[in-house]
Amino acid sequence: MSTDSSSVLAHHYDSMEQQQGAARLGMWMFLVTEVLFFGGIFVAYTAYRIWYPEAFLAASSKLNVLIAGINSLLLLTSSLTITFAIHAAHEGKQEALRRWLLVTVALAVAFLGFKTREYYNDYHEHLIPGKLFNSVPEGETHSPAYDFEHNEKVNPKHVQLFFLFYYCMTGLHVLHMIVGVGLILWLYMLAKRNYFHHPDRYVYVEVTSLYWHFVDMMWFFLVAILYAAGPRTHWHWHL
Repeated sequence: MSTDSSSVLAHHYDSMEQQQGAARLGMWMFLVTEVLFFGGIFVAYTAYRIWYPEAFLAASSKLNVLIAGINSLLLLTSSLTITFAIHAAHEGKQEALRRWLLVTVALAVAFLGFKTREYYNDYHEHLIPGKLFNSVPEGETHSPAYDFEHNEKVNPKHVQLFFLFYYCMTGLHVLHMIVGVGLILWLYMLAKRNYFHHPDRYVYVEVTSLYWHFVDMMWFFLVAILYAAGPRTHWHWHL
């Protein structure tokens, strides 16, 4: 296999190191904007969490920690598999690269499947801000709002505010996941065309992995502030 970099070096760069550094810098700059984007939502959540601590803790107890735990394991594993993909690309191992990219996609799709199931459960239990929150789910004897009305420290409207943050934050994360899956599938299509036959092109897998690691990291922040918001008397473990 030839290691000549001239075939993959763009004309406006002086060296392959400069080209790879520019690719990394571009992704890091993009991720900084993403941090600012998510940061605003995290700040708003923190402010309301300080104002209505009891309501947010009570609402957190309704979330499904089993699915959150499974999804955390899936994303943690996907960070490992995409790292293996970087190594395979760096070594010029095309078959291994394609395999690890597909495994990463499979883990991501499994995450999205479990998240869809969780959203379905939330809808079935009427854990949706608005009229549905005050209506009685099928097979139940009272509405979700009724569960909090007897607690003088908890305002059902503030509980709905928590769920508004929950859907906005997890929904944005799901959107980023879908974008990430699209990028990894694009890498897979390039790998099928033998695009990464030159080891220097591994940097494109690396910068995509930076985005994927960022998405993974955001999920663990969400688990910490939404699912593990504080002590609880019972846990939702059902699928």
